[in-house]
Amino acid sequence: MANPNSVLPLYEKNWYKHNYKRVLDSIILILLLMLLGYRLIFVNNYSLPWFVAFMCECWFTLGWIFTISTQWNPALVKTYPQRLLQSVSVEELPAVDIFVTTADDELEPPIITVNTVLSLLSLDYPSHKLSCYVSDDACSPLIFYALQQASNFAKHWVPFCKKYNVQTRAPFRYFIDDNDECMTNNEEFRQEWLQMKDMYENLIREIDVYPKSIPCLFEGEFAAFSNTTRTNHPAIIKVIWENKEMVEDGLPHLIYLSREKRPKQPHHFKAGAMNVLTRVSGLITNAPFMLNVDCDMFVNNPKIAQHAMCILLDSKGEKEVAFVQCPQQFYATLKDDPFGNQLVILYKYLGAGLAGLQGTFYCGTNCFHRRKVMYGLSSDDMENGLNKLSDEELKQISGASNELRKSIVHALKGKTNSPSDINVKKGIEEANQVACYGYEYGTAWGKQD
Repeated sequence: MANPNSVLPLYEKNWYKHNYKRVLDSIILILLLMLLGYRLIFVNNYSLPWFVAFMCECWFTLGWIFTISTQWNPALVKTYPQRLLQSVSVEELPAVDIFVTTADDELEPPIITVNTVLSLLSLDYPSHKLSCYVSDDACSPLIFYALQQASNFAKHWVPFCKKYNVQTRAPFRYFIDDNDECMTNNEEFRQEWLQMKDMYENLIREIDVYPKSIPCLFEGEFAAFSNTTRTNHPAIIKVIWENKEMVEDGLPHLIYLSREKRPKQPHHFKAGAMNVLTRVSGLITNAPFMLNVDCDMFVNNPKIAQHAMCILLDSKGEKEVAFVQCPQQFYATLKDDPFGNQLVILYKYLGAGLAGLQGTFYCGTNCFHRRKVMYGLSSDDMENGLNKLSDEELKQISGASNELRKSIVHALKGKTNSPSDINVKKGIEEANQVACYGYEYGTAWGKQD
């Protein structure tokens, strides 16, 4: 008997009308047109200030027309992750490579990056289908040490979150927002809650103590950081944790990456870091989908990967969706947001309006990407893209690494690596090559959209 849920859509786009806003926007447009008409009627009073005012009013009117036309028919996307899990088995769920970028261990304290990583490691998604890559553009041993300590804490934190279905899985927010949770009749939960809180406070102390206690001689795992500066160092790639058993309820792979930098050599900031992350992850795990977040974020919905897969896996018989942009919320903001720091207009109105037309825009972070799209194929080229690419064109995409070229071909064909076939440490040597600052020279990396 067929599963009735298999024919149901995994997501729906629902259009809604803001009649009050439409009327208000239309009145403003009419007033602007009346103002321009008034200017033209009294054109005989021409003067330089008149001309400047007229040009400014024309420009504002044109901008207003574009604004209201963009926001005229907004839409919201509703996903059904429960249908996804009913129509797709756990083993059929695609893998996801997660990218976290940080660039300054002083402006972006390591404990913030650690909380972001912990919230990602504990997603409600098969752990052996997740890999977390942390890009450290500061080449900071403190970041590396903090991630090492975080991986030890994660062995307790992740099971705790999944056992009690914790919603906020960044510890620094969880223990602030849910201080009353320990006051419960469930003695087992109360004891584990207090234990987790103590362990997290110990983690903070360990990270704060680092500058005074961690070997200044840079021995062992820290030897790679000797004789390095923020702008002059080789590529450093370290496997902090590998899910060798590939168990579903374990910890995802956690990999530290600091791309090579040399003085007076352009590194293209976050865009350059994202390119390196794409290449390195392509050699190691090569997941068909990628999620990128900033180091000062955390996931406030542990099922976000399932929600994204509802859209990415359900093409509705149309072209494949290239990316899924997740909305962004802000914490620790001022009451009523007097300075507009929460970007409500950008996400709530402009984003919803563009979603009603075709699809929202890419905000630069908290976004799921389809990997093969990042290699330069348009949606029209998806099905037969490889047939149109010569060996020279593939080399332009991949660069000099033959292994990377193989992984790109693998991704373009829509094939995925089996978790059991992934050997994280085996790909590190080749990954160091593609993380060099000069690897992109003479290729299409960073030049083609």
